[in-house]
Amino acid sequence: MGQQSSVNKQHGMYDYTRRKSIRKYSSKPVDNSMVVDLLREASQTQTMGNLQLYSVIITRDEASKKALAPAHFYQPMVENASVVLTFCADYNRATIWCKQRKANPGYDNFLSFQNAATDALLYCQTFCNMAERKGLGLCFLGTTIYNSQQIIDILKLPKLVMPIATITLGWPDEEGQVSDRLPIEAIIHNENYKQYSTEDINNYYSYKESLTENKHFVEINNVETLAQVFTDIRYRAEDCKNISQSLLKVLKNQKFL
Repeated sequence: MGQQSSVNKQHGMYDYTRRKSIRKYSSKPVDNSMVVDLLREASQTQTMGNLQLYSVIITRDEASKKALAPAHFYQPMVENASVVLTFCADYNRATIWCKQRKANPGYDNFLSFQNAATDALLYCQTFCNMAERKGLGLCFLGTTIYNSQQIIDILKLPKLVMPIATITLGWPDEEGQVSDRLPIEAIIHNENYKQYSTEDINNYYSYKESLTENKHFVEINNVETLAQVFTDIRYRAEDCKNISQSLLKVLKNQKFL
């Protein structure tokens, strides 16, 4: 990695203000023992009731990665990454344990899904932090919940298991770009939630709207504002509603509803 690397090699520190998503990877494989060690360390993250309501599917086989690609809209990093990790909310394992120990589990409900999904995301993020400190590059794929049924079928996930997040992982073959972020004042609310004024919104979003690449997005999408890129192009209300209905159907099929 170059001069702008997030990893301080001299002190072994990681500068999260320089964190980047990496979508291009070298042909150098990521050793399986390294992945397993990172997953083991990450398992010390917070978890509801110390139940560890998550599982992770490791995909290395080229044919398997190719099978997953359509579920992620053929984003090239799915097939190009050394490893694809699918993090799942998992109440199946705990349910089996309860039944084998004369306990009566009742986790086929939305609350249990929320608990397991939270566990899975905490585990995923902790893993990502540790992997990046080792110099690995990764990208979070938000498409996982868009096409969850496809992923369930491909990975043969049983009832009470739901894919939540996918990470492509490899040794970086690009510098990547640090994404802009809102000022911290836009996020913090002291004591109680303070509603945003017009002036607040103007102040908090002015830098994002001023960036050359974002102005370019507005231009090429033939819209008036950056907000319209999101509402009219990227995350349309109709699409959000349709995907929500599909997601609810999958949750029902997986016995979480």
